[in-house]
Amino acid sequence: MKKWLVTFGLFIVVLIMVSGCLGSKTPPLSRPPAPAVLVDYYRTGGFAGFNDRLVVFDNGVAVVSGKNVNYEIELNRSDIDRISQVFNTSQFSMLEGNYSARHGSVDLIKYTISYHGKTLTAEDTAIPPSLQSVIDELNRVLTQSVVVEPTVSLGANLPR
Repeated sequence: MKKWLVTFGLFIVVLIMVSGCLGSKTPPLSRPPAPAVLVDYYRTGGFAGFNDRLVVFDNGVAVVSGKNVNYEIELNRSDIDRISQVFNTSQFSMLEGNYSARHGSVDLIKYTISYHGKTLTAEDTAIPPSLQSVIDELNRVLTQSVVVEPTVSLGANLPR
């Protein structure tokens, strides 16, 4: 019995010593940083009843959402550069925060645009010329995205 107890004790000691040599912990994998929002554009109202939103991320992914759609598109580097150039040329950071029409109308389109931490709102008939180029470019991306086959769409898996 004594021999068995000594053998068992040595076995436990060996297990404890070996358990520390089983390997080292691997460091957790580092994840790339989440993409930052480059532009957040929202237009609503107007005779056509717009309710569109475009969120462009700095990695080229853009999310388009509207009344009945919600999908992603991928912009190429030249599209991202063009958007940035339009914002820089317009001196967006120097624009005021609000451009409201003097005489409101339900047919006016209201725009909310965020870029590099600055958000401004504007309505048709009160848009300064430098901001119009920004709106035109963002509308171009929205229009372009309608032509592109959506990668993720609400109701895409419904039977036809």
